[in-house]
Amino acid sequence: MRILIVSDAWFPQVNGVVRTLSVVSEILAAKGDTVEVIGPDRFTNIPMPGYAEIRLAIAPKQRLAKLVADFAPEIIHIATEGPLGWAMRALCRRNKWPFTTAFHTRFPEYLEARTRIPADWSWRVMRRFHEAGDGTFAATPSLRQELGKRGFTKIRSWTRGVDLERFNPASRDDWSGLPRPVFLCAGRVAIEKNIEAFLALDLPGSKVVVGDGPALPALRKKYPGVTFTGYRENGALARSYAGADVFVFPSRTDTFGLVLLEALASGTPVAAFPVTGPIDVITDGQVGALDEDLHAACMRALACDRAACRRHAEAWSWEACVAQFRDALVPIR
Repeated sequence: MRILIVSDAWFPQVNGVVRTLSVVSEILAAKGDTVEVIGPDRFTNIPMPGYAEIRLAIAPKQRLAKLVADFAPEIIHIATEGPLGWAMRALCRRNKWPFTTAFHTRFPEYLEARTRIPADWSWRVMRRFHEAGDGTFAATPSLRQELGKRGFTKIRSWTRGVDLERFNPASRDDWSGLPRPVFLCAGRVAIEKNIEAFLALDLPGSKVVVGDGPALPALRKKYPGVTFTGYRENGALARSYAGADVFVFPSRTDTFGLVLLEALASGTPVAAFPVTGPIDVITDGQVGALDEDLHAACMRALACDRAACRRHAEAWSWEACVAQFRDALVPIR
């Protein structure tokens, strides 16, 4: 099948959406499908205000229509709700093409955190976007339940996976010179990730933050005792996970959190709040601790079984993720 994916999140961005779409595309292509991903890199684009890593396509309608016509898709999936997503949605509705969407990101909460625009307003826009399609993919039971309560009526299950070869306990960063235990947080360093909930904790040993983002300069200045490594590519990131004693996930707004699986696959237990994402992944007390008191969760996670963490992660397969995605797609004709 000729599968078209339209996404406002694509390379050179580094985040869970890009990672998911790139892996899914590669596996689909290896199994015989022809996959095309149209991202902002194909258009005149500008940096998102306050978040330069994210590029926004400018007036994409005409060029998008040509790219779609040239590819001649049999299936269309719209991954995001940005300028490209809205333009593709309009093109599908005009041509009466069925399409699916995915709910990857809590934009209402992110927007409220940055601009104080009430999240309820944005949720209405999000619902309007997704309900025009023939299925909205959501990664976890708790997210699907929440979307249902918010009036989404076409929800479909689409789980996630982890690269078990890349992320493993064998190759470890020893964090030489840092007092133990090492509590590590990894991901975009941005206000919506709630990283200060971790940085402000009075924990023994050392705190490490791996990643880049708009909040990095301010947090590095405010917390000089924390080790901020900046961005690390996947090999170094995998060693970072494996060398930590606890992986701390302070976000309350992620819809899943691929980093949770990556840490577990590396043999590192997780400490997090009991919210969507963590409550769907950390289902065994041997592999992590969830608590509204994040300090308590961190301390309990120290006692978790690292071998159990790896075994738990092995149940999350990219192959199963891709099969579920493909089965839920809707052909144009």
